[in-house]
Amino acid sequence: MTTVMISTMVLCFALTVSVAVSIGLSAVLGIQVAHAHMLISVKEMFNSINKFPLAAIPFFILAGNLMETGGISRRLVEFAKSVVGGVQGGLPMTCVLTCMIFAAVSGSSVATTFAIGAILIPALVKHGYPVTYAAALQATSAELGVIIPPSIPLILYGVSAEVSIGELFIAGFGPGLLIGSALMLFVYLYCKWKGWGKADGDGRLGLGQATLQAGWALLMPVIILGGIYGGVFTPTEASAVAVFYALIVGVVIYREIGFKDLYPILRKSVLSSAVIMFIIANAGLFAFLITRAGVPDAIGRWLEAVLQSPALFLLGVNAALFFIGMFIETSAAIIVLAPILAPVAQHFGVDPVHFGLIMVVNLALGMITPPFGVNLFAACTVAKVSLDRIVGHLIPFVLVILACLVVITYVPSLSLTLRDLVYAR
Repeated sequence: MTTVMISTMVLCFALTVSVAVSIGLSAVLGIQVAHAHMLISVKEMFNSINKFPLAAIPFFILAGNLMETGGISRRLVEFAKSVVGGVQGGLPMTCVLTCMIFAAVSGSSVATTFAIGAILIPALVKHGYPVTYAAALQATSAELGVIIPPSIPLILYGVSAEVSIGELFIAGFGPGLLIGSALMLFVYLYCKWKGWGKADGDGRLGLGQATLQAGWALLMPVIILGGIYGGVFTPTEASAVAVFYALIVGVVIYREIGFKDLYPILRKSVLSSAVIMFIIANAGLFAFLITRAGVPDAIGRWLEAVLQSPALFLLGVNAALFFIGMFIETSAAIIVLAPILAPVAQHFGVDPVHFGLIMVVNLALGMITPPFGVNLFAACTVAKVSLDRIVGHLIPFVLVILACLVVITYVPSLSLTLRDLVYAR
């Protein structure tokens, strides 16, 4: 059964069949080979999505789309530009900082790419940056949307590995700030070297004026994250609060969302949510079958025999995840691999929360690496350029994040110190 499932999945990937269909089809064929009842597929697919924390996914996607249409993202850009836009290379730094702030509400890197990229990619081109550089920068910066909490992949890891989502969220701040700071430093030095962005400060607002203008937008992540860690509401409930707040701000305060805008926003959000839920359902069935077949135990025993130390285990896992992330969508990879790898990581003494951040940061790289990087496709759509043209500018960004991944992997205190302070043990 396992051989048929894996062979079918690999063949479907090679034939460019969608990830969800590839996983689902291989699982169904596995059931047929095992002569099991097909009702198992219905039961396990339903069980995979019948989990309360997953309700946060459509709400966070809807909140991100409301922020994009309601003028919140544009005001966040102006605020970020007032903070870092006055130096050479300030506009690319603005892109990174805005994505960090936007990520604290949206939870989705693709939503961040479209919301911020629609504003900043044209602005970067207008200031003389190559459109290919602007697209690569936006795709990379938007990756922070799945690392800085709230994060949809962290929710999926928490559900799959049975780890506290609140602890994962608080642990995500350290890695998110590290990657954001590293990217800002890199683009500053790179623009200095290239001689780009000497007029980036033109037309920016003063910090006070920009803060006042973006006050309601800046209050949003404070309410969401403050409510979660203040014990006012759970991460899942926070997603609904984010939608309500974005709707009130966009309709009543900024008045940029009209009645006619609601249908396109809801339609876009439903389609995005349905795609993710379909992947989760199929991946859940696949994970159930390979678990029943004893694959996780076999992999665990093999890893224990081959990789004798935690450091070697983490190195091997990172190499495998980087390769897997290039070909398999992040959500599907987490749901399939987390139940397999998390118990093995615990055997090696790796904290499951720390391991969750390693998995998410690593697999998030797949969003900006060809051939199936979803952020790349989104950024190329906004910039109206082909994927092959931005690869040259993309490589340095990937190397920066890989360097950060090494630090995140082998310095667990970066992820766990804040977690241990908030959740006193």
